[in-house]
Amino acid sequence: MKKTAAFIAGLLVCGALCGNAFAAETLFSNNVFAVAPTGENGALWAVSRNGGYSGITLLKFKVSGKGSVSLEPSAMEQTSDTLTAVHDGIVYGNDERAERRRVPAAYVGAKLGLVLPMFGMDKNDRYLQPLGFFSVPDLKNINENPIEFMLDADTLESEPMLYAPSGFAYDSTAKRLWVARGALGVMVHDMSGKNGAKDTTFVLNLKGKKLEALKNNAKLDLENNPEIFDVRLHPETKELWLATAKGIWVKTSSELKNVSEKLKESRVTGLWMGGKPLQIVAETSYKKKGSDDVVGGLWQLYGEKAKDFSKVNFLDTAGKVQKKDIYDEADYTVSSVAFLGKTAFVLVRNIGGAISGYMKLDSLGIRAWEKDDDEKLQWLYGYETGATDRKAVIGSMCTFPLSKDRMGLAIATDGNGVSVSADSGATWTVILNRAKLDNNLGSIRMVPSVIVPGDESLVSYKVGKESKITIEVFSYDMRKVRTIVKDAVRDADASRSTNPKEDFWDGRDDHGKDCTMGVYYIRVKDNHGHIGWGKAMTLGGNFR
Repeated sequence: MKKTAAFIAGLLVCGALCGNAFAAETLFSNNVFAVAPTGENGALWAVSRNGGYSGITLLKFKVSGKGSVSLEPSAMEQTSDTLTAVHDGIVYGNDERAERRRVPAAYVGAKLGLVLPMFGMDKNDRYLQPLGFFSVPDLKNINENPIEFMLDADTLESEPMLYAPSGFAYDSTAKRLWVARGALGVMVHDMSGKNGAKDTTFVLNLKGKKLEALKNNAKLDLENNPEIFDVRLHPETKELWLATAKGIWVKTSSELKNVSEKLKESRVTGLWMGGKPLQIVAETSYKKKGSDDVVGGLWQLYGEKAKDFSKVNFLDTAGKVQKKDIYDEADYTVSSVAFLGKTAFVLVRNIGGAISGYMKLDSLGIRAWEKDDDEKLQWLYGYETGATDRKAVIGSMCTFPLSKDRMGLAIATDGNGVSVSADSGATWTVILNRAKLDNNLGSIRMVPSVIVPGDESLVSYKVGKESKITIEVFSYDMRKVRTIVKDAVRDADASRSTNPKEDFWDGRDDHGKDCTMGVYYIRVKDNHGHIGWGKAMTLGGNFR
């Protein structure tokens, strides 16, 4: 299993990667799980995790008049050794609940800055214990904000992740941060007083149609107090919107009301708002009774004239609406939504797999960008369209101001760093930690160095002039098991001559069979007499 490889690889390299070892790198780690704006032009927050350690990087960019993006020197800081912003269910991909399959990173203004959930270890030494939230006004101040759990002990121990923070919304006028807390409703972090912030937890009372304060040592009553999975402040009316297990509720100055007839009884796990005209995107997700099947739905409220949410249409390349529910059939959940003008970039990932990418949603729906050789419609933008230069799970997406008059797009990947676009996704610049490599195959680096068959270990090398490259894999006893490329033309490059779409080993031999567990040597040679060696370990087919 891929999550096993990731776990073991994290154990093997964690000691070398923590603390000051990152000082010379661009990112805290190439395993980036969230990106968010900073409130400043040309700046971006990137949230990484490597093994059990989380770090935050402040990236700064310059964009030319022609739209090319270049990176300025970056700065980073590690969170506490015992706390992380990215829980284990996301890292190892084993959580099926839609509301837990994303990192709700949000920039909420200068006072709190970037806000993130905060997790510690549970009794099984897994990062699955929600403890509160981080606030990061700047890298010198990564603040830990613990949250009290007001339920009785027996209820708390049953499943702590039921109460994990899954959404943030900040009311700058009232100086209140709203935090969605699942089974614990919603908490308000009130900073309007003179004596510091005050936290109050509220639950949604369906019978009374109101938010009421949760009492100490309360028992769960999810029938009358449904879970709250996300919170948003409407950008125009400034009203608070709540995504709940019983529809979408809006808190006005005078009442609390359910605003969608179509989603009145639905388990709404996410809400996103933005764009011009205003789009509101909603996600529904629930598990069928007596079954492991997860039923998902993608919904849209587009523009002022829309009276209620409608299910998002999927269109083929000719514009014909598909009859099948593409979203549900693919087992997608939403990781994040980024808005740019009339388009919503909806980032999704499938449950139980490593398929991810973003779709472009407008007033008509989501249109396929291609029909492949097997006549299958392609909806997802990602590796195939140049958003990443390696196959990697994309986990977060946002828009941010690259300059005063240009908006940028950014995506975070688990293993391939951050990608930034200055032209609405037409072209991308990939930001990665790249080890210094010597010319003429003087140093070879395998990234990552531990894989399972089916994963990809990139062969990183550099040549001083145009060369024909041959890459071969040998077993520990120096028996050749694979030829990756033979006499492939590679150009000289200032940082890396590797072609990421070809120069990787997937842990298999020339016949496509899984190599047994062990250490393998990778030989890279050119047509000028230079030879370099790298080393990788595969965990073998028994881990698949």
